[in-house]
Amino acid sequence: MDIRTGLGWDNHRIATERALILGGVTVPSEFGLDGHSDADVLSHAITDALLGAAALGDIGMHFPDSDARWKGCDSLVFLRQAVELVHAQGFTILNVDSTVILERPKLKDFRRSIRESLASALSLDLDRVSVKFKTAEKVGPVGEGRSAEAQAVVTIIRD
Repeated sequence: MDIRTGLGWDNHRIATERALILGGVTVPSEFGLDGHSDADVLSHAITDALLGAAALGDIGMHFPDSDARWKGCDSLVFLRQAVELVHAQGFTILNVDSTVILERPKLKDFRRSIRESLASALSLDLDRVSVKFKTAEKVGPVGEGRSAEAQAVVTIIRD
């Protein structure tokens, strides 16, 4: 039995005139996140965690921001592709634990819809996908409202 854990992290600057998308869900907000794709910081962190667990590199290797194909792309496309790559290596995803760090808006009312969106993209039962929300207590770029971060840990297994 081969059990592996992957760690993912991502951050994006706050940007006006953009939608705030987390885990494939558009969250009502007066700002979004800046990035080449849709800047879904949560999906990016989980994608990196999956790729890392299977020793398949990182999101930038598979979906470089220098490639025009990914301009404005829905980040769930990246996540689904990472799932396919992990499965192609003979792994099964056991669970995902993730955290979004963002000063505002409050996200608690979106937890279930974000978890459902991610569970669907990951082909997992809802009870295998955890999403937590934290602030940075007004410390650093996140706390000052200049950026958002996400962290993710995944566990995969190959029998």
